[in-house]
Amino acid sequence: MTVRFAGLTALDAVGFTVRPGTVHALIGPNGAGKSTCFNVLSGVYRATSGSVRLGEHELTGLPPHRIADLGVGRIFQNLALPPRATVEDSLMLGRHRLTRTGFLAAGLRLPSAVREEARHRARVREIAAFVGLERQLDRPAGSLPYGQQKLAELARALCTEPRLLLLDEPVAGMTADERRRTASVIAGVRDGLGISVLLVEHDMGLVMRLADSVTVLDFGRRIADGAPADVQNDPAVVRAYLGEESAA
Repeated sequence: MTVRFAGLTALDAVGFTVRPGTVHALIGPNGAGKSTCFNVLSGVYRATSGSVRLGEHELTGLPPHRIADLGVGRIFQNLALPPRATVEDSLMLGRHRLTRTGFLAAGLRLPSAVREEARHRARVREIAAFVGLERQLDRPAGSLPYGQQKLAELARALCTEPRLLLLDEPVAGMTADERRRTASVIAGVRDGLGISVLLVEHDMGLVMRLADSVTVLDFGRRIADGAPADVQNDPAVVRAYLGEESAA
């Protein structure tokens, strides 16, 4: 796909494939085009040319809510939890697209609405336990430590039951212990839930340990794609991160 803004090329014929049930890392120096790529994949931006597919579905040009309906979940760099809502209610927001009860039935608390809400809350509790937040469900989301708030964001995305999960710097700002815990959860998303993960992250140690494959961008172009060890030793990647002199 190619993305241009007023003559500036942000992505130049970038292409890659995220294999089912894998963690695929998208890395590169600041300004390489990673966030633009995520914004195209999630429908925030529209590609100038090219296409985006999820299995049999063409995502190109669809609005964000339709892309979410087709199974793409995303967490952003910045926290977006309602600070006064409980963790459980915050996670329930992720069940919205799966809710079939209408506004009137929900307002009147009809038996069908009550049953559906109970099913959704049961699933929310399962996902909270999966990420290690089962004891925090009654707390205001804004009162959690930063690392747990990031996990709550991840849990809310999982509550949408995605096929592909886009994680934008999921461990940024965390302590070492929080990073290890979050990396373990992401591995569990892949290994235990079978969900494909596309990851943007600047912690190269985490990327090399966690990713099954890596795509590297630099100035909007793909300069490397492959296994982590191969990409790490690619001269073009070394130059992009360290400069020509260090790569010599």
